[in-house]
Amino acid sequence: MMIGALTLIAVAGFTALGVWQVHRRAWKLQLIAEIDSRIHATPVPAPGPPAWPAIDATHDAYRRITASGVFLNDRATLVQAATDLGSGYWVMTPLRTDAGFTILVNRGFVPPDRPNLIDLGEGPDAPRATVMGLLRVSEPKGGFLHSNDPADNRWYSRDVTAIADARHLQNVAPYFIDAEKTPPDQPGPVGGLTVINLPNNHLVYLLTWFTLAAMSAGGGIVAGVEASKGWALPRPARGQAPAGSGRR
Repeated sequence: MMIGALTLIAVAGFTALGVWQVHRRAWKLQLIAEIDSRIHATPVPAPGPPAWPAIDATHDAYRRITASGVFLNDRATLVQAATDLGSGYWVMTPLRTDAGFTILVNRGFVPPDRPNLIDLGEGPDAPRATVMGLLRVSEPKGGFLHSNDPADNRWYSRDVTAIADARHLQNVAPYFIDAEKTPPDQPGPVGGLTVINLPNNHLVYLLTWFTLAAMSAGGGIVAGVEASKGWALPRPARGQAPAGSGRR
């Protein structure tokens, strides 16, 4: 009785976990397909203030957007970065858009020996520019091991709110733009280094849970059969010695 109950609980639990992973896998595949569609779509205008409250990572991350305006190079921020090109900085520059609001733009990567913004071929009075890239949600507080330190101008994540406050920016979008790849002969930051990595291990997980459910069921059946054999052994008659016993 106890074996059957434990087997039933184990099989039900492992099966439920397997079914959950089936749904998780379907959700992940749909998310991957949606993001792939977004990054290859035609760019749309950057969302303005009326749309800001509804922006979130699930529905808006990695959308291709575009914006035109003037870069505020004297308020740029360098954020520590680790890329395929090595360690260095992301150059986060505010773009004062023609629509009147400001967007932080990750213009790309610069190596540690070129942190000075003057070396980027830009001045504080830059001409108008048009930016195309991917919408990215803010990265609050800091990196995995370090917190942002605005007072000391040390930045480990692209925290839009904190950077905007530190640079005294107003009417700033709650997202930033990862600029698209720049021509090789163009001086300045190297854009187009966005890493999109969405692990999908749910097939392995669901196979694991369903395998455990099957093993539990098999083990329960074997244990039940062995137990029933023990119960079925004939009992010796009254006054008869058990089989295999001898008299001395």
